Amino acid sequence: MTSILSRYVIKAILGNTALVLLVLLALSALYLFITQQDEIGIGNFSVENAFMFVGLNLPKYAFDMLPIAALIGALLALGSLARTLELIVVRAAGVSTMRIAMWVAGAGVILMIFTALIGEVIAPPMEQYGRQMKTFAKFNDYSMAGNNSAWAKDGERIISVRQQSADNRYGGVYVFSFDGQRRLRSVGRASSASIDKNNLWRLENYLESRIGNERVVTSEAAETQLQTGLSPEFLGLAVLDADSLTGRGLYSYIQHLRANGLDSRAYETALWARIARTVAVAIIVVLAVPFAFGPMRSTGTGARTVVGIMIGVVFFLMAKMLESGGEVFNMPPFLVAWLPTVLLTIVTTIAISRVR
Repeated sequence: MTSILSRYVIKAILGNTALVLLVLLALSALYLFITQQDEIGIGNFSVENAFMFVGLNLPKYAFDMLPIAALIGALLALGSLARTLELIVVRAAGVSTMRIAMWVAGAGVILMIFTALIGEVIAPPMEQYGRQMKTFAKFNDYSMAGNNSAWAKDGERIISVRQQSADNRYGGVYVFSFDGQRRLRSVGRASSASIDKNNLWRLENYLESRIGNERVVTSEAAETQLQTGLSPEFLGLAVLDADSLTGRGLYSYIQHLRANGLDSRAYETALWARIARTVAVAIIVVLAVPFAFGPMRSTGTGARTVVGIMIGVVFFLMAKMLESGGEVFNMPPFLVAWLPTVLLTIVTTIAISRVR
């Protein structure tokens, strides 16, 4: 009987979570498509490309919204069972609240595995392909190569970007200039560079070697400017964005940064945060149990949905705020990433223990 009841509860939670996730993804797709309207018509970026871009980004949205969808789905499922007195009958049959919580946690584990699958296998390559498709359609006159660094061709120049340290700011920039016969004429290197909205580069600590017919002339400048057609969006294709990497990719890049003596805290935080948010899916589902036996037992679907959204948004904002604040105050990445999930576990445990 217990096995039948557990399967019944798990099926109800998974079904409601799937329905909620579809609704959230539909709203996200509509919002994302609206935001693409101003870019349709730039280069070869068409309406069909916009629809494809939206579809390729939906798995990333699903990964981000699964904790909220799981909580709302659990609230709706358990609330429906409580309103029809099915949970009361289960309790009267001798099933404890803790055992019901274990059933709910079983559904949470399934959702956690599904979340990990999306975040590790499905979302990153699809999001990356979507970015490439959109950018190449918009900037069809330029070409790019490279993996961990960008090699971009702009007319008679080739620009190499080794690292992005912040938005529109780069480090280790090399500029190779050629003449009409494709002969190398100059090589320049800047320790850091930034790009403004007009694609004007400001190269700092710039060293340049000009190749003449008989000799090479070197020059040095604290700062110089370079006008190109390359935008930050285009160069961003080769930049390793922590949110678009898999867990394995994050770990490999962290090892690369450490081996080269570079700061890896942002990527360490992103790696631990990805793991913590995935684990939180299994925990946040259990938080619906005290609501089902508590004050929301007789409330409607709308009230449960609002409560689920509020809790999920607070958890998401707290996690993001700690991740951003951790970099500013040099907090340990492990602590920054796991603190919201640990607090969620404590709150859930206390709430369940108070259910009678």
